[in-house]
Amino acid sequence: MDTVFYSYHDFMLATKTITYVLMGLGLFGLLGFWLFLTGRDEPIRKY
Repeated sequence: MDTVFYSYHDFMLATKTITYVLMGLGLFGLLGFWLFLTGRDEPIRKY
């Protein structure tokens, strides 16, 4: 990975972009995990 940053602004823009992508993936991951945990609830049987 030979990425050359010619200025501090280029470096900050690249790191901010990577951070936002990772945060978005984390939110979708947490949403999927939450749906997995709550989707398996079975109704209580009342005889």
